[in-house]
Amino acid sequence: MLGGPLDEHDSTGRSRERRRQRRRRQVRRRRAVALAVLLAVVAGITLGARSVGGGSGGKAGSPAKSPTLAKESDAQAAARGHLAVPKEIRGVHVTMALASLPGKMQQYLAMPGLNTVELDVKDEDGRVGFVPSAVPLARRIGAAGPYYKAKRAARLAHAKGIYLIGRIVTFEDPVLSEKRPDMAIHSSDGSLWHTNAGLGWTNPYDKRVWKYNVDLGEAAVKAGFDEIQFDYVRFPSDGDLSLIRYPGVHTQPMAWTIPAFTQYAAHRLHPLGARVSVDVFGLSATHDLGIGQLPRRISRYVDAVYPMVYPSHYNPGEYNLSDPNAVPGETVSHSLLDFQTALEGRKARLTPWLQDFSLGRTYTVDDVRAQVQAARLRHADGFLLWNAEGVYDAAALQPPA
Repeated sequence: MLGGPLDEHDSTGRSRERRRQRRRRQVRRRRAVALAVLLAVVAGITLGARSVGGGSGGKAGSPAKSPTLAKESDAQAAARGHLAVPKEIRGVHVTMALASLPGKMQQYLAMPGLNTVELDVKDEDGRVGFVPSAVPLARRIGAAGPYYKAKRAARLAHAKGIYLIGRIVTFEDPVLSEKRPDMAIHSSDGSLWHTNAGLGWTNPYDKRVWKYNVDLGEAAVKAGFDEIQFDYVRFPSDGDLSLIRYPGVHTQPMAWTIPAFTQYAAHRLHPLGARVSVDVFGLSATHDLGIGQLPRRISRYVDAVYPMVYPSHYNPGEYNLSDPNAVPGETVSHSLLDFQTALEGRKARLTPWLQDFSLGRTYTVDDVRAQVQAARLRHADGFLLWNAEGVYDAAALQPPA
């Protein structure tokens, strides 16, 4: 098992308590988001909002007239110093705080069976894991921190033959929204809008927000990261959505804005030899969740789609299962079948995020293995394991027999 503190300073009971509270908040936040989305589906809520103020926006409809962007071949990526994507991804998520601990990254890279690490470039709190000289905005707003050296992280991974993915939490960004309110979502009274957890969001219509996030991705790619994965690449799903006001004029629907962002990201990152991917909700293959996240449209522009098919996030009765959380393998299988149908004919790879944490009940390594087996039987392109505390059992990462 691999685990460890989430903060590099672990000297006092107070710091340990702060970390415990942070972990509880992360679980509550993810559960609240999942429940909000599921309730919206059941109620048929349209998560719309009005615009305020001036400015310019894009046309309604599809993001661009250009054809599907050409994706980098493995040979082209290798020529730029990037590793080819593994045939079967077997990876884990690592926070920037964990990566900051001496020797911790090396511990993950030494896990038997592991061939991929997804490392936070920008996290849910708006923090950037390294100090990118090419992105002065990250430094000006106080987001950039020396949690790890990006080039060193890439060298360590590549020396072990490990494929390195950089995770960028995109539109949820408490730091940028507070420091640059002109780029943020507002409430009807003109104040900054916040989620139920008190977190600010940036405006997904704002091209300056697009540029900031892709600038961070570009800095990570130039440091050696092989793939940039955009998380929270959507409109808000929890909080008082009726209060939301998006500054500026924006006639483009949500469902075309998110694909347009992914096209922009791919247009900038593909020439650097990087792959581009997105995280999506597990129900987004068959439900319009009102957050602009339509996997089929998005998959036209990205190299991979990573659905978060965590069994604990499905309501009783989904897939005709009385308790989806009790049968993780079946739940994952049903969800992946929906995604395979939604992405039929697309070249984007399908790689699920699997649950390696306890929520609703205690999860064991057998529960994780059941999900892995389901993904393999559905011929997914591998899997990534999520655990906010960074605790994983290598037994779940073994290659297929």
